[in-house]
Amino acid sequence: MHTATARRTAATPSTVRETLECRPEAAAHARHLTSSFLEGLRPAPGQGAADAVMLVVSELVTNAVRHSGGRFCSLRVSADPDAITVAVGDASRVPPHRRSPDVRGEGGGFGWPMISGLATATTVREEPGGKTVTAIIARRGRVSGRATTAPTPN
Repeated sequence: MHTATARRTAATPSTVRETLECRPEAAAHARHLTSSFLEGLRPAPGQGAADAVMLVVSELVTNAVRHSGGRFCSLRVSADPDAITVAVGDASRVPPHRRSPDVRGEGGGFGWPMISGLATATTVREEPGGKTVTAIIARRGRVSGRATTAPTPN
């Protein structure tokens, strides 16, 4: 279910959008799309920013597959001269939250702190039929971020 890929220059916003089935291979497909998108950006983002974007995409899509309970999730990756924005929508209204990481590797708990640390800003917006989690990553370098929950639209 591929939609459009816009022009990929920093002078004009560029975006890739995809609807993904919530299956285990969704994260790999999202990483592939995102990698191709990043390779086409001019000027190219710094390596740290590209790595951060890939980690955020992987984590957000994996969480949507594991926890949303929906059949589909959405991926949107866009760029402007200063930042790359990753947005993943899913069918759950439950926002991500910090919890104690399971160091035995069975229960997770590492993803949301990692995303919050890689992004300059994160938002969670409740929407009809679910939520969208958005992370903004600076194109040059990594900057610690903060998490916020957007108000529910009336």
